[in-house]
Amino acid sequence: MTMLFEASQVEMFIGDRRLFRAEQLRISSGERIGLVGMNGTGKTTLLRMIAGEVKPDAGAVRIAGSRAVIPQLKPDEGTLSGGETTALCMERALAERAALLLADEPTMHLDADHIRRLEKALLAYEGAFVVVSHDREFLDRVCTRIWAIEDGAVSSYSGNYSFYRQMRELERRRHWEKYESYVDNRRQLEAAIQQKAQKAARLEKAPRNLSPSEARMGKDHYGSVQKGIHQSIKAIKTRIDKLERVDKPREPERVRMDIPEAARLGSRMIIRVDGLEARAAGRLLWRDVRFGLPAGSKTALLGPNGSGKTTLLKRILEGGEGVTIAPAAKIGYFSQNLDILRPDRTVFDNVSDGAAQPPEVVRAVLARLLFKRDDVHKPVGVLSGGERVRTALAKLIVGDVNVMVLDEPTNFLDIPSIEALESLLADYAGTVLFVTHDRRFADRTADRILEIRDGRVHVFEGGWREYEEHKARMAESGDAALEEALMTVETKLSETLGKLSMPGPGDDPEALDAAFRQLVAKRNELRRLLGKA
Repeated sequence: MTMLFEASQVEMFIGDRRLFRAEQLRISSGERIGLVGMNGTGKTTLLRMIAGEVKPDAGAVRIAGSRAVIPQLKPDEGTLSGGETTALCMERALAERAALLLADEPTMHLDADHIRRLEKALLAYEGAFVVVSHDREFLDRVCTRIWAIEDGAVSSYSGNYSFYRQMRELERRRHWEKYESYVDNRRQLEAAIQQKAQKAARLEKAPRNLSPSEARMGKDHYGSVQKGIHQSIKAIKTRIDKLERVDKPREPERVRMDIPEAARLGSRMIIRVDGLEARAAGRLLWRDVRFGLPAGSKTALLGPNGSGKTTLLKRILEGGEGVTIAPAAKIGYFSQNLDILRPDRTVFDNVSDGAAQPPEVVRAVLARLLFKRDDVHKPVGVLSGGERVRTALAKLIVGDVNVMVLDEPTNFLDIPSIEALESLLADYAGTVLFVTHDRRFADRTADRILEIRDGRVHVFEGGWREYEEHKARMAESGDAALEEALMTVETKLSETLGKLSMPGPGDDPEALDAAFRQLVAKRNELRRLLGKA
């Protein structure tokens, strides 16, 4: 295989701080490498080193072959959206057919369909590639090697991202086992030294009521025994010195997100949408939208770029005709443009403003989001994208809310932060409606799916992976009509349940109850025919 990049003993610094070091890195033709690490660890810097745009502060680098580079900050393409710009940049780069393709966050702003197309194109790519990404599903599907920047070092692992995580967990467990064995051995040897030292000290005291001659004989004997004990102590100390030192494993700083217990909502249905329609520039986005959000549900809103997901969120937040919100609902909104933050104010001031929690809780939440000490006094305007997202999430967390509406909350977050958010939402007692293109995040968080497709909003009771399997069955089997009918019935069930929970002025509860029972029976029959009963 042709060598395209080789680095040995390289180091990169920011001022006096070492950003990362790498003992040996190689890229050969055909390599599929995913570059991962927390924000600020130097992923983009390493990518630029591979591209030949920056030189290491120490070590040697060899570069060969042509390169195509897609930066994280894509060039302005006029009227194109962020997703359209990213897709265009990737198409241009792939068309170059370079020996080595370097892409920094190539899935940023792309919808699921475009991500799948990109995955297909990369799997067919004849050259090698290195991609920086926080999209775990994407990394699993296209990469056969992972470079991870952790604790200031670059390590290489064969396999995709999931296999890398398994290997890291195995390494962590083995390190802890070695450390605990080292500590136990040292503790036992040190205890033996202490016991022998105590014995030697006791021998220094001659027994009472001895004659002078007996005392002399005892002194000689005990002196000889003491000498043997001290020799034994010296030997044990030598064994301690020869023990292979094992440092305590350094647990990486993890983003922890905790949220105060959300006020319980008595209503079964928190938000009801009935007959909404939206257009943009004369084009129909969606029509006759009908669904309900049950209390405590975690609903993912999916759809292609430009399908009107953010528009639908805003229509819900605005209320008005066609939207009914339970009186007890307290909605917190996370906008992807982070417009709830003031760039001129500090992190602490932004989060404290309007907080339902005291300052000590605000500080604790910020600390768990890795804002330490003076970090909380930084103006938001100087923060990175990931730091701004964490600030906005913190503001939402300490607010008086029991319903979260989140528009692309994982943008700019590194993988540990995304996983922390997943954990938070899993434990959150309130109701969540979120827009995302992160398939792994949707799979681990959502228990219901809303998808904007063909000008309609389709409701699916289940997670993302189940939904994908459902659509695959519809496309491949002869039961497509039954599958579609089942989805239609489940959408109507959600709509009817919403009306039962929050009946409008013109709704007849008895008629709604009868319709609900009929729909349940119809759903059960369709499930039986499809073998799902």
